[in-house]
Amino acid sequence: MLAKQLNFSLRDFNTFGIAAVCKELYIINSLEDLTDLPKDRTYKVLGGGSNVLCNDYIDASLIKIEIPGIEVVTQDDKTIDLEVGAGVVWHDLVQYAVSEGYGGLENLTLIPGTVGAAPVQNVGAYGVEQDQLMVSLRAYDLQTREAVSMSREDRQFGYRDSRFKSREKGRYVITHVTYRLSKVDHVIKTTYGAILDKLAEMDVTEPTIADVSRAVAAIRTFKLPDPREVPNAGSFFKNPVIPKPQFDDLLGERPDLVYYPLADDLYKVPAGWLIDQCGYRGKQVGNVGCYKNQALVIVNHGGATGAEIRAFSREIQRTVLDKFGIHLIPEVNHWGF
Repeated sequence: MLAKQLNFSLRDFNTFGIAAVCKELYIINSLEDLTDLPKDRTYKVLGGGSNVLCNDYIDASLIKIEIPGIEVVTQDDKTIDLEVGAGVVWHDLVQYAVSEGYGGLENLTLIPGTVGAAPVQNVGAYGVEQDQLMVSLRAYDLQTREAVSMSREDRQFGYRDSRFKSREKGRYVITHVTYRLSKVDHVIKTTYGAILDKLAEMDVTEPTIADVSRAVAAIRTFKLPDPREVPNAGSFFKNPVIPKPQFDDLLGERPDLVYYPLADDLYKVPAGWLIDQCGYRGKQVGNVGCYKNQALVIVNHGGATGAEIRAFSREIQRTVLDKFGIHLIPEVNHWGF
């Protein structure tokens, strides 16, 4: 039976630890629960609460996805397709894959949130994005009230973006996602970020997928605070991508610029570096601040409201724009503002 809660506290359902309240919350354990939802509502979908900033009151109906399961769809000698319930914790999926010897997800170790949220944000880290591994997904269309299946091409992924996050935001509820992973001849990706340095520190010269996962876990644990100890939503802003003329001007002014060349004369500039150069790493204003080891992470030092965190993030945006001419776009969703 579909479970419903009125005036539900979201303190334990968002990793910022905001004492927010929503009008009503529905717990979804299956596709059948979705078909039972009242039709006279507009819904917001809540996964692990790791990518939302909540205001004190959210005048909306929320859907909390808790659909479980990891099942083998098909496999051959080289690859295996796993269909995963949207309520599965993302890191639990990564740990399962690595423990079974399935390659592809190891660079995405310790990304917070659930599997159902991964395609919405098109999560990625250390040179890998989840859409590179996805085969298909199943979802429930809240407009037509029908279950639908989508191939990888249907989803129109971009950098930390998808059709689910932009032009069709709120229409689909993802129920299951299928990923194709390697069983042999794993492609080990170690060139992005500090993975090679961490592997060398671990005295690993021929890394396995388990080694890469451990290295990424060590890096992320140092850079990113555990939300259970220091409430946060991970990376607050997207890494900006700028065109070559703007890049050339900026590099001329700042030879120490950190960047990653992309296709089509575009360049990715780490948002954390930009914020750090503006003096925000470790800075605290009232109950809000940037983490001491990673300026890209805004933290709640205790008792902060969503409005305070939002105001602090906007101050960072203004400062970076003034100093570098780059507008930072939040990666975190804002609810109730």
